[in-house]
Amino acid sequence: MSYSLAELCICAGAEAFRHDGEKMATLIGVVPRLAGGLAKLTFNPGLMMTEGEAYLVSEPVPLGPRGDYQPKIEGLMTYERVFDIVYRGDRHCFVGPVQVDRYGQMNISVIGGTYEQPKVALLGARGFPGNTINNINSMFVPKHNTKAFVDGEVDMVSSVGYNPTRWPDGKKPPYLELRHIITDLCVMDFGGADNAIRVISLHPGVSFDEVQDNTGFPLEKIDGLGDTPAPTEDQLELIRKLDPHNLRATVFEGNPPGDRRA
Repeated sequence: MSYSLAELCICAGAEAFRHDGEKMATLIGVVPRLAGGLAKLTFNPGLMMTEGEAYLVSEPVPLGPRGDYQPKIEGLMTYERVFDIVYRGDRHCFVGPVQVDRYGQMNISVIGGTYEQPKVALLGARGFPGNTINNINSMFVPKHNTKAFVDGEVDMVSSVGYNPTRWPDGKKPPYLELRHIITDLCVMDFGGADNAIRVISLHPGVSFDEVQDNTGFPLEKIDGLGDTPAPTEDQLELIRKLDPHNLRATVFEGNPPGDRRA
């Protein structure tokens, strides 16, 4: 059975939501959006998601133009209610940082130079500081290299990670939890010593040495490190329904296969 790298990452990303129960999912980008939808349709039906605006839906809304599709609305998710959920720690954000460091601190703000005169100005910190203090966070990084996984700290610390010197008043935020990182090479988590980033699976055809060579800091790995599980036919069928316009084919240049040994 053939599958694309994007489909492999979607299925791996869905696993980040397996034990969440009734959490609100904030899904930024094609892979996170499809990963959350896949999780809701399979093992976590209690996952809460919106149609992109103010309504909660009972099933994920397909990506792209909707045509005749009508979202299956089951409740209202006002801006005020979103903040109630955020402050209780009842949300899981799946985001796409530009840089990540060994502490899990993310950057979506500026690259290079100084903060006042950066080489590249991006989005600003946006909601990342509060989101990481109060909510679970997972990440999708489509190009795993030393520019994305940097030595030292990220160029601008846009989010809270496992760096005690950056914690407010030196105290760990009560809801701080970094869950999974999905890249084009592997799946990682923060289960190493003192929340160190470790590799928990390698995409088929990728070695641990290749992942380490493309990371700016030392990585740990789980015992018995193996391949990222291939999507099942049932999962692929659901992904096709969630992405009828095949937007997932645009995530990686050339839409490469998920198994590089093929």
